[in-house]
Amino acid sequence: MPVAHRTERSLRVLLDPPNPPLAVRLGLQPDLEVVASAMGRPAVALVEEVTAVAGLLAEDPECRVLVLTGSAHPGLPEAALAAGAAGLILRDGPIEELADSIRRAARGETVIDPALTRP
Repeated sequence: MPVAHRTERSLRVLLDPPNPPLAVRLGLQPDLEVVASAMGRPAVALVEEVTAVAGLLAEDPECRVLVLTGSAHPGLPEAALAAGAAGLILRDGPIEELADSIRRAARGETVIDPALTRP
């Protein structure tokens, strides 16, 4: 159930591809609002494929894109950043950590989940 009252400056987040369970979990954060498309002018987009980064940035160069992954793959953090992503984060981590990563990316930080950089 989404939060009924949002702050005036809530961060708009796009999920590409759509992920209804994640959208509900993110929607419970008082400062995050999940939008249905790039036309909703998201501050941050969450994608599951590095190849989606360029398309989203072509539509909205000011959107910060985070790549969601289930596990570490050699070279994935570098590939995500080279594609223009603002970072790489674990898909199945605690929602509070994901929300914090979204906030940090929106502030202009590069966000790489520490679990993805361990050897």
